[in-house]
Amino acid sequence: MLFTAKLSDMPVEAESRVIIRFQDCDPLMHLNNSKYFDYFFNAREDQVSKLYGFSFEAMFRELRTSWVVYQHQIAYVRPARISEWVRITSRVIYYNEDTMVTEYFMTNDLRTELKTVLWTTSKHISIASGQRVPHPKEVMDYLGATCVPGLDFPHLHFNDRIHAIKQELAAGASV
Repeated sequence: MLFTAKLSDMPVEAESRVIIRFQDCDPLMHLNNSKYFDYFFNAREDQVSKLYGFSFEAMFRELRTSWVVYQHQIAYVRPARISEWVRITSRVIYYNEDTMVTEYFMTNDLRTELKTVLWTTSKHISIASGQRVPHPKEVMDYLGATCVPGLDFPHLHFNDRIHAIKQELAAGASV
């Protein structure tokens, strides 16, 4: 089974708390730029497994499909530093018949300072052919249940989104 959670129980947003590891930092004690991707993807894999009961291995085995990264857009707003506890949030912000855009962002532990924002566009492909294929109904239902509502992604600009996330964080800090 691809998902063990009921659609109605699937939250739109997922969050993890992690520590920045020494071996992932540069000589300035900042998280190395390439390591942000590891932190984001590892967090997302853990989050979807825990929250949705989803397994990439099950998708591969049962559907003979997978998502492959097509494009990244990333902004390094403030550095994550060695031994710092951070929070990683991930959420689907767009999908269609064969594409999914996942938004990731990293904050300090208190969620008052934005560190990084990443948009990853993934294409759904057949493992046998390597060609794009439509998402099956089960996956479309999952994407529909977990996609952030009310975002007009085709007209959304990355830098405007960074500003909106900063405003969300500021509003949460003042509550």
